[in-house]
Amino acid sequence: MVQAANDAPTPTATRETGRSGALPVTAWTLLVGGLMGLVVLDWAAGFYWIQNHGPAKLIGALLTVALAVASSRLDSRTLPRAAGVFAVGSLCLSFWLHLEMVASEQALGFAEPAALGWLLLLVARRGKPSWAALAVPLLGMAIVLRPMAVSVRQSTIIMALLFALAAVTALGIGLGMRLLLMDRRRQAAALRLEQRTVFARDLHDFVAHHVTGIVVQAQGAQAMAARRPELVPPALRRIEQAGSEALTSMRHMVGMLRDADDEVTLTPLAGIGEVRTLVEEFSAVGGARARLELEGTFDDLPVEVSTTAHRVVMEALTNVRKHAHGCTEVRVRVDRSGDLLTVRVGDDGRPRHVSQSGFGLKGLAERVGLIGGDVRAGPVTAGGWAVEAALPVSPAASAAKETVS
Repeated sequence: MVQAANDAPTPTATRETGRSGALPVTAWTLLVGGLMGLVVLDWAAGFYWIQNHGPAKLIGALLTVALAVASSRLDSRTLPRAAGVFAVGSLCLSFWLHLEMVASEQALGFAEPAALGWLLLLVARRGKPSWAALAVPLLGMAIVLRPMAVSVRQSTIIMALLFALAAVTALGIGLGMRLLLMDRRRQAAALRLEQRTVFARDLHDFVAHHVTGIVVQAQGAQAMAARRPELVPPALRRIEQAGSEALTSMRHMVGMLRDADDEVTLTPLAGIGEVRTLVEEFSAVGGARARLELEGTFDDLPVEVSTTAHRVVMEALTNVRKHAHGCTEVRVRVDRSGDLLTVRVGDDGRPRHVSQSGFGLKGLAERVGLIGGDVRAGPVTAGGWAVEAALPVSPAASAAKETVS
């Protein structure tokens, strides 16, 4: 049966909530240490000793540094809003310094532009687009215009160009990380869609297998009703049990298909260990007797190989019930030889009718082809019908197939 890997999903690990979470301790320590070091450097350089204007620069720098330190805990809406407000405050301070005609060298400072550059990077990386489009140019202007707050000289232009280069670099890094995250989300969405598509195919095969068994048992019970009525109640109980199991599994599987919000890791429908159960259930229904032969070791099979092998056996047994007339024996053989797993299901019946438009063998061929294998189905010389699949076990073969696809 298909089961979730965990009893409950973990949304914090698989879903975006609009908040990136706090920085790792090491990165946060480096950020705080670097920004506070720049504050101390600006203090030592005398950038805050400007008569009555120094405290305003110092307070502005400390507040901007504080926002940069706390920025990783702000969500995608609050971050660009707060960054835009602080950028406007920095521009107002530059304009005020320009009106007061403070010496241009003392209008410099590295702590506040560095903090604004960090905010620019984060806003470009994860800010809500509508607010980020407004905050990014404000942050860029606040960083670049601070050196030229008083006058435009060769020294202030050079410093402004250096600050502009730093701002463009931060913006590029932020946008690059944003695009990478968007690409990963698209890949995850495509993977979920692919998994659900494969899951839907599994559901079709699973339903076809169980419903066919129920129909066969019902037909047998109807045939025995007149001649041996004592055998009807056990047959009805088997039909009831098979129907209940099918409904329970279908409800579970369809529930997972409808759960589009949570990413759940699904374990395979079944593997080699469940092939024996398939064969035993086939024989228990009555009619043809099924025999299973296993050769080789199957403990280290990749998940996709073991699941596909189970699918081959299930589809073949379903076709035997549907199309094999006069079948008395079915032979199921699973053989592991090196890097190749061979699955063969043969019967001694006469095919009644082979549908050319059904989904069974077509879907099986697609599933086998996804892992680099091939499947053949047709009459055999000694009489009867056989389905045989060759599945590569080595990861290299599967990877090569995926590359070609």
